[in-house]
Parts: sequence; structure tokens; C-alpha cells
Amino acid sequence: MKWLNYNHLYYFWVVARQGGIARAAEELMVSQPTISVQLKDLETSLGHRLFERVGRGLALSESGRIAFNYANEIFSVGRDLMNALDRQPGDRPLKLAVGIVDIIPKRVVRHLLEPALNLKPAVRLICREDKADRLLADLAARRVDVVISDAPIGTGVHIQGHNHLLAECGVSFLATRALAAKYRRGFPKSLNGAPLLLPSDHTAVRQALNAWLDSKRIHPVVVGEFDDTALMMSIGQNGAGIFPFPSLVDQQAEKEFAVALVGRTDAARERFYAISVDETPRHPAVAAICAGARGKAHR
Repeated sequence: MKWLNYNHLYYFWVVARQGGIARAAEELMVSQPTISVQLKDLETSLGHRLFERVGRGLALSESGRIAFNYANEIFSVGRDLMNALDRQPGDRPLKLAVGIVDIIPKRVVRHLLEPALNLKPAVRLICREDKADRLLADLAARRVDVVISDAPIGTGVHIQGHNHLLAECGVSFLATRALAAKYRRGFPKSLNGAPLLLPSDHTAVRQALNAWLDSKRIHPVVVGEFDDTALMMSIGQNGAGIFPFPSLVDQQAEKEFAVALVGRTDAARERFYAISVDETPRHPAVAAICAGARGKAHR
């Protein structure tokens, strides 16, 4: 009987998921030649080529697609096993692996995860920040238990997942006290020509803000666009411009970051979701996050 080398299979699965050997090497923290040898050994063992060379990159062959689908199931079952053992009663804390879309402000994440952090016994939290597509792939592979996102999983995404709305709120505009005093009067028209720091175009909040500004015929001077909300806020704290922030936690942000409110709008909305594999979350901490959100008023 032939036995499958699961270490080789895991290397193959990471390469296929990451779309190439270089990115897989970064995730696995091994050299590219090491991965190439593992892939060659797996192909020899299976008797099939798993990748085809396309230009300078790799694409799954027909056999590779079959192997990748099986690998997804295999490592998903392995993740289920680890979760089942982690949830056994005992001295070890319950582990919660959370994928966080990197545009969401840390203060919002802290607010949304609070129900899980208040569980007894305590939860051991493992957080990973990344782009939504990579986090959803991790969710499908059960590498994370839940994804906290600023947008629901779309119909065009070929990953099974269920959306749980955690919070919905308007958008506040914050700035240094000097800038806030200058632009507060006459808000929102005062934003016309004002220096503005904004999230990147691909984010849900940016699209909502663009639509709102256009509807009001307001044309600010966009002095910066950011994938990283923390960086946007840091630059805003130095007086470079006014920046948007979820109204859900704007008062905490004012105190924490020594900034002031310019104005708020409810016409542009921010929404935050927990995305889970199960329609009714089975992980106690994920269930607590979803249940805790239902009991909170949204600003």
C-alpha cells in the first residue's frame, strides 16, 4: 500500500493557496528550493504533475485541482480535530483564531471581540491581519475560526461562509483640535476644499464616503489614501488632515488619540461582520461575539 506524505501535501497546499512558491516560502519560513523538492517528491509519489508553468508563474493542472480539493478537506478535518480537543474541559484556555481585515480600526476590533474576551474560562486569542480574500481562504481551510470584516462575503466568492452583522454605524470626522475648530462650523459643507485622509478605494467605507460626498457636491482635497487605518490616524494626529472614523467608538478615539470631532454623518454607513463557516457558530467564543452584538445599540 502506498502512503501519502502529509508534509509534502501540506507544502503543495500552501503553494496552491498562495499562488506561488515565493509567497509559500514566506509563510512556511523555509527556502524556495526546499519547497520545490517537496513538490517534486509529491508528484513522483502520486504519479501526476500537479502544476503547469504559465509564463513566469504556476497554475494547477487538472490533477493538481483534484489534489487541492482533497487537501482542503484533509486539513479542514485536521483543524476540526484541533478545535474539538481545544474545547475539552480542562486547564487549557479555549483558543480563538481570528482573521481581521486590515482596514478595520483596532478600537473597533477591540469593541467587537469584547464578548469573547469576557468569557470564563479565559480565551486564548490569536489574531491575524490581512486582506479579505486571503483571510477567507484561511477560513475555508479552518486556519481561523472567524473573520471580522467590513463587508459581507459576496456571491462571487467561491468559499462557503455565513455573514453575521455585528455593528452598523455612521461615520465621524476627526482631526487635531486646531483643524477641528477650523472646519467644524458649517459641517459638512466645510469639508469642501478641506484636507482629507481617506481609506483606499477598494474598501466599503471609501465607496460609501465617495457616494455621500458626491451627493452633497463636496470636493475635499484628498491628501492621503491608506490601506492601514492606524497609519491614517497617526498621520491625522500630526495635523495632515481630517480623517473618517466609525461613530461606534468615536468618543473613545477622541480620548485615546487626543483628537476632536469635526462632525458626523449617518448617510454614509459602516458595517462590520463576523464571517463563519457555520450558519450557527459552534465555537463558543464566535457564538459569544455574534450574540453580544445583537444586544448592542448601533450608533
